[in-house]
Amino acid sequence: MCGITGWVSFDRAQLDTSATLDAMTATMACRGPDAGGTWISGPAALGHRRLAIIDLPGGRQPMTLATPQGTLALVYSGETYNFTELRRELAGRGHRFLTDSDTEVVLHGYLEWGEAMAEHLNGMYAFAVWDARYEKLVLIRDRMGIKPLYYYPTPDGVLFGSEPKAILANPLARARVGPDGLRELFAFVKTPGHAVWDGMHEVEPGTVVSVDRSGLRRQVYWSLETRPHPDDQDTTVARVRALLDDTVRRQLVSDVPRCTLLSGGLDSSAMTALAAQQLAETGEKVRSFAVDFVGQTEHFVADELRATPDTPFVHDVARASGTVHQDIVLDSNALADPEVRRRVIRARDLPMGLGDMDASLYLLFRAIREHSTVALSGESADEVFGGYLQFFDEEARRGDTFPWLVRFDEMVGDDANVLRPEVNAALDVPGFLRDSYATAVAGIVRLDGESDFEYRMRRISHLHLTRFVRLLLDRKDRMSMAVGLEVRVPYCDHRLVEYVYNAPWSLKSFDGREKSLLREATADLLPRSVYDRVKSPYPTTQDPKYGIALQEYARELLADPSHPVFALLDLAKVRSAVERDTPQVTMASRRGLERTLDLALWLDMYRPEIALA
Repeated sequence: MCGITGWVSFDRAQLDTSATLDAMTATMACRGPDAGGTWISGPAALGHRRLAIIDLPGGRQPMTLATPQGTLALVYSGETYNFTELRRELAGRGHRFLTDSDTEVVLHGYLEWGEAMAEHLNGMYAFAVWDARYEKLVLIRDRMGIKPLYYYPTPDGVLFGSEPKAILANPLARARVGPDGLRELFAFVKTPGHAVWDGMHEVEPGTVVSVDRSGLRRQVYWSLETRPHPDDQDTTVARVRALLDDTVRRQLVSDVPRCTLLSGGLDSSAMTALAAQQLAETGEKVRSFAVDFVGQTEHFVADELRATPDTPFVHDVARASGTVHQDIVLDSNALADPEVRRRVIRARDLPMGLGDMDASLYLLFRAIREHSTVALSGESADEVFGGYLQFFDEEARRGDTFPWLVRFDEMVGDDANVLRPEVNAALDVPGFLRDSYATAVAGIVRLDGESDFEYRMRRISHLHLTRFVRLLLDRKDRMSMAVGLEVRVPYCDHRLVEYVYNAPWSLKSFDGREKSLLREATADLLPRSVYDRVKSPYPTTQDPKYGIALQEYARELLADPSHPVFALLDLAKVRSAVERDTPQVTMASRRGLERTLDLALWLDMYRPEIALA
């Protein structure tokens, strides 16, 4: 999987290049625990940390390729799932390969096609090519934004990295967060291209960013397009199954141990069953892992979002598919541990406020990494096939805001908003959301003759696939790479996304339920219990001990009212949540405490300059 970083400086005399590049590269050590390397030539400096997955001895980076006009140098993160076909095609065009790695295929692909090479790739990737022939740096990110990539323009070039921490390790970068960055933190939306840190940007999904002496340019090579869907129900179901078969098969390729993440929901169960069926062809069994909490299954209490615990369904799938299964059972002490919270914030570079859902994902991945290096995840199936409650909520369907926010206050509650009144007023998050929503829906194309209802559903689908899913993919990448685990997401295959996005809602919900196409396409593989199960979100602990632990840690923070966190947060609101009786530590007040602790740790760790205006 790996981590990449570096910069281009056309006037480098002011910096110690080698030491600075080493510092930037060292921040990526968790992403690439197996090896590291740097390369400096002329105005370019590239750094790489490697997590070895394919061709363990041959995929070392930075990788170079000499040409008569100048050297090409590549640092690459991710996987190209069609590299075998591309290698064959490039060999037919006269290219000669020294390794079996997909990295070398990408490098030769750039030599053959230049920046258009991105259009040939199927995979998850973020990479940088220094092209000495034209003294140009080229940054390319995958279509769905599975792998992160950031850049920071400087007066004479650009810094870049897989994560903000790599860029912030360079003295040219300023660790400042202004009003727009704070709005991103508190609004639960992800603006394309926005990186929260002032002056920093994301390479947007499906985009090429190139930098030379004349400046910086962006070019979009893929976007989610509206197209007619001519196929009937049976044809659509068959096509979905064929695409799933192909993408799972491609993503099982690995030279290291791999497994699946299994929640007992439709998405992960279908993926696990497909993987089990395919590996059985060679006599291999799938390893599967699930997260659970101490006492959760025995004492589970149903609520509006989660009607059933995951574990019984997980075990049904494990039995039916014959997986080698393991439950990772977490306790409240581990979830609330400040050191775990610190590691989560360090992984994300930001205090995202998802509390135990981030902590449990980190701990799950850490446990899995003891057994596997690659895991397949069911992430994004809800966005692709229409699985969330908001797809069926009439208020969300007709609303003029991001659909996942319509019931947000009901689910989270007012206690989640612990900002000081003057900070709330300065940020004006509601106004920010109105503007952000208007921008997000402005470019969604309507088919000729498409009904008002179908167009509303198209907009909801588009928003989930271009805004909401990126929040979750970023979370998945950061939590997994923090422990050196590569997580692949078959449902993000761009061919599947394009095809299902353009299927009308009447097909996506032909049986009146969520994810009808996925359920029918994999019905032959699923236990009946899972086939009939209603969507259940990622689990969160119901143990009251977790809330008590949060109160204790927040009480310690309150002992220092001069802490910089209270320049942003309302001291009285935090104190109210801390002093609440234990039975009243609801999900809402819990979230407020999590937000407080995350922000405080982030401020201590990064010491950012905060500006409200």
